[in-house]
Amino acid sequence: MGECGSPGDVNSNVLIARSTGDAQLDKAVWQWLNWDKNQKTKEQIESLLQNGKHKELRDRLCCRLTFGTAGLRSAMGAGFCYINDLTVIQSTQGIYKYLERCFSDFKQRGFVVGYDTRGQVTSNCSSKKLAKLTAAVLLAKDVPVYFFSTYVPTPFVPYAVQQLKAVAGVMITASHNRKEDNGYKVYWENGAQITSPHDKEIIKCIEECVEPWNGSWNENLVDTSPLRQDPLKKICDCYMEDLKRICYHRELNVQTNLKFVHTSFHGVGHDYVQLAFKAFGFQPPIPVPEQKDPDPDFSTVKCPNPEEGESVLELSLRLAEKENAKVVVATDPDADRLAVAELQENGCWKVFTGNELAALFGWWMFSCWKENCSQDADVKNVYMLATTVSSKILRAIALKEGFHFEETLPGFKWIGSRVKDLLDNGKEVLFAFEESIGFMCGTSVLDKDGVSAAVVIAEMATYLEGKNLTLAQKLIEIYETYGYHISKTSYFLCYDPPTIKRIFEKLRNFDACQSYPKFCGIYNILHVRDITTGYDSSQPNKKSVLPVSKSSQMITFTFQNGCVATLRTSGTEPKIKYYAEMCALPEQSDRSVLEEELQKLIEALIENFLEPDKNGLIWRSA
Repeated sequence: MGECGSPGDVNSNVLIARSTGDAQLDKAVWQWLNWDKNQKTKEQIESLLQNGKHKELRDRLCCRLTFGTAGLRSAMGAGFCYINDLTVIQSTQGIYKYLERCFSDFKQRGFVVGYDTRGQVTSNCSSKKLAKLTAAVLLAKDVPVYFFSTYVPTPFVPYAVQQLKAVAGVMITASHNRKEDNGYKVYWENGAQITSPHDKEIIKCIEECVEPWNGSWNENLVDTSPLRQDPLKKICDCYMEDLKRICYHRELNVQTNLKFVHTSFHGVGHDYVQLAFKAFGFQPPIPVPEQKDPDPDFSTVKCPNPEEGESVLELSLRLAEKENAKVVVATDPDADRLAVAELQENGCWKVFTGNELAALFGWWMFSCWKENCSQDADVKNVYMLATTVSSKILRAIALKEGFHFEETLPGFKWIGSRVKDLLDNGKEVLFAFEESIGFMCGTSVLDKDGVSAAVVIAEMATYLEGKNLTLAQKLIEIYETYGYHISKTSYFLCYDPPTIKRIFEKLRNFDACQSYPKFCGIYNILHVRDITTGYDSSQPNKKSVLPVSKSSQMITFTFQNGCVATLRTSGTEPKIKYYAEMCALPEQSDRSVLEEELQKLIEALIENFLEPDKNGLIWRSA
């Protein structure tokens, strides 16, 4: 939200005793110490002030949170650029102001608030407390609030917004981020995460009302206000009932001897995945006891992100071996993403990538549609979607099967909004995904959903077992039918924003000013698309079809050998990510040749474009 305002309106007498010699910082310190009622975070700022830590004070107090690909997300702690009681109150006041302007029936329709199980003792900060303060701001302004009485998966909030016809909703979560972080994810009335211009307008409204209003700190309002309702039972029951719409082989599920292990990564998923399996007719999956219950310290994993693969799935894989379970499903801490592992004939586990799972889900959802659609159903009315950094496998399936495939910008907020547009225009959307293990099966929830994805993959594995096939074997069949799509995604850590900017600016001025690279090592580049600037060399007018996103860096290179590679910054973490995929035709079936070619190209991409040694980038740990 930019820098602190000018200090002209501050009572200088108040600041004299604690002056930092920087009028702008003095104002920010004064605001924090006068507005923050959380003793722990207030003491953090007082301590920095007393110890003369002016640089850290400026870092904490002189910039504000902004909306990224997953809403507001930052570390918990004191300061206007951190997640804490005060910044959540300020954000909610801004949202109230904006929604009041947008909806004349705001106070009839209400607002949904959900939360996960994160917390930090040193800041007296927890997701539930932040959710209570979010509710308090709105209840104090006579807005009805649907406040869940316990923690819920993130998908329950967008689902509730649509079911209850609320104007918007907030989920307090930092998903799979490190334990120090928390976040504030905002959903619009359509059940999708907010996109521009709403995010920018909300930021403006937050800046207009940064001082807490009377009643904003009253977190007890959720227990006393008649305007607060608990939607938990209704939403959980409706969600599980709606889930049955994408259950196609209940009789097989009831009879199967296949066993599944589920880990909820110390988060919210356990109870809800158990209920989802029950809705599909399955026996409950075997939970990993050490990870079943919420734990804000995520004490059994080095990071609570199932996307990191076998290293973080250790407990669930060992339990599966002990229980003779062939498939492991892992939901991340807020249960909106899903990782899957399957035991292979050689005794090793295959942990599927997000792109591989998408190939399976895409095949499955279309096959089920084809088998169950009415005689007059038109395949040209059917859609699947993916973010532009994800595998193009759905495009290949769509070309062969006759349905439509569309791409969006990275982030499920773009998918959710586009899916709603398609549904409103009478289209049928079967599946959408992003490569970072985010899947949307069906359209009950217009966001990624690990709960539904977990039970759909279980039904798929059950069906395939009846055909004497594993998930891994079916994946090969899919690639042999539609063309191998071999992809690799990884990242470098970079904690210095100027370095990140310099790397991308060099790519825009490679051989000369305003000239993108024509080669990467020995590899010839056919097209370049720069989402940050809106340039696309493949278009007649040289303008990108996807919307411009100036707030983040993202350049895609299409190579002559069929590879597509994207470099982009993360919307939630200090990372430069790379995504590379070799898209082959069905007749190019030598996987090892394709993998070798992809590996060489990635090495060239890193060496020529990212230059990790020169730029001090930290390689992703194995």
